Amino acid sequence: MDSKQIKHKFFEFFSGKKHEFVASAPIVLKDDPTLMFTNAGMNQFKSYFLGTDKAKYQTVYNTQKCLRVSGKHNDLEEVGKDHYHHTMFEMMGNWSFGDYFKKEAIEWAWALLTEVYGIKKKDLYVTIFEGFEEEGLEKDQEAFDIWSAIVDDDRIVPGNKKDNFWEMGDQGPCGPSSEIHVDLRSDTEKQELPGRELINKDHPDVIEIWNLVFIQFNRKADGSLENLPQKHVDTGMGFERLSRILQNKVSNYDTDIFQPIIKKIEKISGHHYGTNEEKDIAVRVIADHIRAVSFCIVDGQLPSSNGAGYVVRRILRRAVRYAYNFLGINEPFMYKLVDVLEQQFAEDYPEIQTQKALSQKVIKEE
Repeated sequence: MDSKQIKHKFFEFFSGKKHEFVASAPIVLKDDPTLMFTNAGMNQFKSYFLGTDKAKYQTVYNTQKCLRVSGKHNDLEEVGKDHYHHTMFEMMGNWSFGDYFKKEAIEWAWALLTEVYGIKKKDLYVTIFEGFEEEGLEKDQEAFDIWSAIVDDDRIVPGNKKDNFWEMGDQGPCGPSSEIHVDLRSDTEKQELPGRELINKDHPDVIEIWNLVFIQFNRKADGSLENLPQKHVDTGMGFERLSRILQNKVSNYDTDIFQPIIKKIEKISGHHYGTNEEKDIAVRVIADHIRAVSFCIVDGQLPSSNGAGYVVRRILRRAVRYAYNFLGINEPFMYKLVDVLEQQFAEDYPEIQTQKALSQKVIKEE
């Protein structure tokens, strides 16, 4: 499947489960003092989880532009060096605001991955929250029992608070999570060491693809947890990682999501991607960072010397530094890549088209 088909299958599946589509929120947050950027699909639904607003629909799905370069979720220095971290990425997800809970979320996720997308069951592992005694949090036995009816127990891996208790930030809605991981190694490697031993160990071919979060607490300013008035489901699946798996690639950057940008960088730099690792890292950094910078600008955040604007400036300068040091590009060029983004994303995110001239002008000047 190409990336458009992959996204369509996701939308079709949850539409068939009576979920409503909700458009992506801007990547830049202006009305939440606890976050600078949208870092997960659930950010725009925060008030529903807290019970301060009533949701128009109880069950929804979408694809959300996310940025993870600051605060609790910061992947910036990994980007380009590996093949699966990104600054800006798309998070596909489904949500329940006080409607269904763990059973439906788990069963539907498994059905979509194995029956619709055709991922082999023998390549999948799942994690559940093992508990955290210091905060009086018990093992998520409910999630374990649900998974136990679907997969063998040796495919269920206990996870610690860092990996399996999801929190948006230092404050706000949170809860235990259950991740689905895929083992993309060769059969020989799988026989030598079972995939369960490599879960959440930063192995490039044993990666998390979908996180099912069961939101039932609110983290208060003093660090304590309180029960929310209703229980909610918040899931997030990395679109780029899923595309890599379904397109049988060894890298997210080999998918049809990144290849058009990489082809343009090859043309500008004269470097043929895949022939020199040091230069390839530079190409990946640029291909990733142009997406983050462009979407921040079209959503209203210009580069500046403080706050969110400084984050945008840092991302752009990191890309320029790699281009200068490793690809020998010493004149403005990144603005030329915005045309590729417009061709790719205008259908899902029309702002990349309507604000293209602004994005190009700001990037070139910066």
